[in-house]
Amino acid sequence: ELRATVSGFRSNVVNLMELTPVSSSMDVGAIVVHRTEKIKGMTLNASAYNAPKDARRAYEKGIEAEKHGKLADARQSFEKAVEIYPKYTNAWFQLGAVLQNLAQKESARTAYIHATKIDSKFLPPYLSLASMAYEAEDWTQVLNLTNHVLDLDPLKYANVTGYILDLDPVDYAEAYFYNSAANYSLNKIEDAEKSGLKAARLDLRPRFPQLHLLLAEIFARKNNYASAIAETKIYLELVPHAKNADRVREQLAKLEKLNDPVSSGEKTDRN
Repeated sequence: ELRATVSGFRSNVVNLMELTPVSSSMDVGAIVVHRTEKIKGMTLNASAYNAPKDARRAYEKGIEAEKHGKLADARQSFEKAVEIYPKYTNAWFQLGAVLQNLAQKESARTAYIHATKIDSKFLPPYLSLASMAYEAEDWTQVLNLTNHVLDLDPLKYANVTGYILDLDPVDYAEAYFYNSAANYSLNKIEDAEKSGLKAARLDLRPRFPQLHLLLAEIFARKNNYASAIAETKIYLELVPHAKNADRVREQLAKLEKLNDPVSSGEKTDRN
């Protein structure tokens, strides 16, 4: 039997006797792990249960309006919910999301910050603020916000070497990606690599093709051209028609030239 061991998670089991080896290798497929301990951060907040009925009714009405794309109505309902109950963290967060979709970034930011001030362990607004800071290239802010999210994730303290299907509502792949980008931009290369690799192991769908370009840049900085080439190729496989595809292919050619002397040197050493 084969299983994964990660602190805070329970692994499913792969029966090796049921697998058919191919030559000297064996594809064991995916090993899925499930959280067994409750993380410190939350995607739901107790304020939802403490809110008066009128506030909850307004909140639920806002959720329904948002589902049907009626953003103006949703905004009005969420504003009513927080007016009735100012400590309604979920309503502040949803209000921020609606305002962001309405391209009212500063108002959205204010709503998200309201939510964080009410409960620092309610994580969704921190991730939304990190996304906004990432777009603005405010790397110090990105680092502060993502560190707060990741400090509450058991994976940060685990030595993860495989791929994980994380079913937690908090998008830790996104948080690790932003964290990696911020560390790289602040010249913290080792931290950038650690977060980038964890993001890659969580982003199984995948939703962040640019993560592989980031990892390629990190590996290139460390003169690990073979890994940089591999990550660049993954990016081009995921988005072959991206706007920057031609420029990325040019960069790939440069990396392959840089890697040639290394390969030649290795061959010489073996002789």
